[in-house]
Amino acid sequence: MWYSVVGTDTPGSLAKRLEARPAHLERVKALQDAGRLLVAGPNPAADTTAPGEAGFTGSIIIAEFASLADAEAWANADPYVLAGVYQSVSVKPFIKVLP
Repeated sequence: MWYSVVGTDTPGSLAKRLEARPAHLERVKALQDAGRLLVAGPNPAADTTAPGEAGFTGSIIIAEFASLADAEAWANADPYVLAGVYQSVSVKPFIKVLP
């Protein structure tokens, strides 16, 4: 089943985000390589694709996992969680309707 993983950034965590980004992307790429990734990306804090010092407010990943528990375990082991980038993470089942 698909699950949405929504991380909300800790205010002022841009430096931590940039430092943990390579490890975070490696894990997301592994989902993609396994054919389990629907979409992933950050939420910029400004209305632009290059927010610079404004940073980000969080990220969204929609990926396939065997169960909610598996999705939660994956999310909780994310480098952004471990580095303190995210102040909270929400994992919910997701049903893809369109496209």
